[in-house]
Amino acid sequence: MGVKIAVQIPSDPRDEILAFVRQLGVEWVVSWAYGERANYDTYVGTRRRVEDAGLNLWSIGNANVHNMEEVTLNLPGRDEKIEEYKRYLRDIGRAGLRYTTYAHMGNGIWSTEPELTRGGARARAFDLDKAKEGRWGEKRFAGPLTHGREYTEDEIWDNFEYFIRAVVPVAEEYDIKIGIHPDDPPVPVLGGVPRCIFSSFDGYRRALEIADSDNVGLCLCVGCWLEGGDLMGKDVLETVRYFGGRRKIFKVHFRNVDRPLPHFVETFVDDGYMDMYKVMKALREVDFDGVVIPDHIPAFVGGGYVGIAYSIAYMKALLQRANEELGR
Repeated sequence: MGVKIAVQIPSDPRDEILAFVRQLGVEWVVSWAYGERANYDTYVGTRRRVEDAGLNLWSIGNANVHNMEEVTLNLPGRDEKIEEYKRYLRDIGRAGLRYTTYAHMGNGIWSTEPELTRGGARARAFDLDKAKEGRWGEKRFAGPLTHGREYTEDEIWDNFEYFIRAVVPVAEEYDIKIGIHPDDPPVPVLGGVPRCIFSSFDGYRRALEIADSDNVGLCLCVGCWLEGGDLMGKDVLETVRYFGGRRKIFKVHFRNVDRPLPHFVETFVDDGYMDMYKVMKALREVDFDGVVIPDHIPAFVGGGYVGIAYSIAYMKALLQRANEELGR
């Protein structure tokens, strides 16, 4: 029970990274599988590998059924992708996993050229005036109209309802929580595709009402919420209190940005415009008992392990302070 700080690792982790996680004093990990590795054997093998190292696997995602343009935009192959997603749910359920993250973007994650943050660290950025394309995996979605026309908000909502009503029965049968990630960035329209559902508080609230299931909730990306700023309708603390108080937050991506849209740069967890202690404290106040992971860490001198270690240490300190202040 309680907040579980976790590290994201590959689905075929080396001994070195498993030892690194243990040295951090972290007990939980999350992972993703890509391409042909996204199958039942991988899910079971990753879980066994992690548990043999004395750790716990919270989730293993399948990138092949994440940000499915066929589903979000009702393109040819939609029903086949939904069946693939349902098979994935059954596979992780049989593998003993009870959570997955899902994103519903029709034309990928949009970024512009990396920029520099504190100390000259290279970091992901987005500048609306320079944005030209979205990306997901090997796919590129070039504007101004990524799919040849403008879509309506009603279409996007209808497509989500079609998808979620198809997959909820499987999630409930296998007791799997689906945490839906915000659109990144939460710009109202990109490439002719409205981001009208998972780019605001009201959008999430309506979507969860449509899903009407205890098994559908949020993967709350704090960074995306901060990117949106006033566009989100409620700030991240109000969002934690509302959805967290209703047991609808299953996982948290703990990251910061320097400012909201139209132009932001992802930065170190202690260097953005949000005081991240307030977020950690709010999670504790609602008795959040899922995982919290560092996400999109700027490039430290010394390599990726340095950035993970810095972020985890900072997060552990925030959690300790919140526990002490709240007396539980």
